[in-house]
Amino acid sequence: MFLALRELAFARGRFALIGVVVALIAVLTVLLSGLSVGLVNDGVSGLQRLPVTSLAFQDGVAKDSAFSRSVVDVDAVDTWARQPGVAEAAPFGNTLANGRSDQGVEIDLALFGVELGSFLDPDTADGSRLAGEGEVVISATAAQEGIGVGDTITVEPAGTPLTVVGVLAEQHTYGHVDVGYVPLRTWQEVKAGVRAGDAPPERIYQEITAVAVRAQDGAAVALAAGDEAAGTTSMTREQSYGASPGYTAETSTLQLIQVFLYAISALVVGAFFTVLTVQRRQEIAVLRALGASTRYLLRDSLLQSVVLLVLSAAAGATVGVAAGAAISSTPMPFVLEAGPIAVAIALLLTLGVVGAAVAVLRITRVDPLTALGGNR
Repeated sequence: MFLALRELAFARGRFALIGVVVALIAVLTVLLSGLSVGLVNDGVSGLQRLPVTSLAFQDGVAKDSAFSRSVVDVDAVDTWARQPGVAEAAPFGNTLANGRSDQGVEIDLALFGVELGSFLDPDTADGSRLAGEGEVVISATAAQEGIGVGDTITVEPAGTPLTVVGVLAEQHTYGHVDVGYVPLRTWQEVKAGVRAGDAPPERIYQEITAVAVRAQDGAAVALAAGDEAAGTTSMTREQSYGASPGYTAETSTLQLIQVFLYAISALVVGAFFTVLTVQRRQEIAVLRALGASTRYLLRDSLLQSVVLLVLSAAAGATVGVAAGAAISSTPMPFVLEAGPIAVAIALLLTLGVVGAAVAVLRITRVDPLTALGGNR
């Protein structure tokens, strides 16, 4: 460790250069982590907060667009409720709509239709819970747009008026659109485009998007058996995220960028220590000739790379968190969470050390005779 620290101090210019590169990679890693978490929250936080273990959609529906294409008969709810291990089953509706409040605020909403009093019926942080038809409980992020309890939102295309009776405690979004919980019957009429005064066909009250299933504590529900009995196609709650608009494409793109970033960090660090090892060839040969073991030299070089990587990554992470805190105050979907940041920095350090380790293995091939001119 003595030699490693001495060289870090002596050749501080060279090490500062690679340190800046690693720090910039760490900044990008933190920002990508925050963007990834923010996009996930903005895309599926409404689904994440549903108290369900699985959702049963129409049989054979495309799994990447199940929420927009699925139509399930409401009788399937009773079939699922009788399945072993199921604590509760409830109807669930989902549709996207745009509207305008009586205060002139235009808003897009992902309307979640729920049965009043069911386990899907949400508690509110402000106002009251759903109590009757024509009411809506909105996400906290929708309230930030200027909509409050008591406002009326006119939903198109049928011009259905929805009275805001409550606001949820947290962000609830679906496909980057704020969630609004409405009674199931209201949702069915909005989805069918029923206008005030029209006589809706009775069939619309038999149609839902999916059956929401909550398993008993510690129980495993046989989804295949339930699907066979009810004529549905089930997905766990986590699997259903892929049916949210843009979720799979966004997360896959960011993950690919992160993979390349980690690979670049390993290559950059590896290339730097390869060049450094070549430049130190004479000095390493002298140390070998003086009796330094290969193991000692390898350990010294690896400790040097670890010190450099840790200091640089810590500096980069600090800058990234500061930049992320500034970005979080903007409308951009960006959320800083300690867990994902820690994982990202740990991967950056691990791959950097791997790259350095591969590079310093050249030390094992340095001949002590080089120090004595044996290569001339």
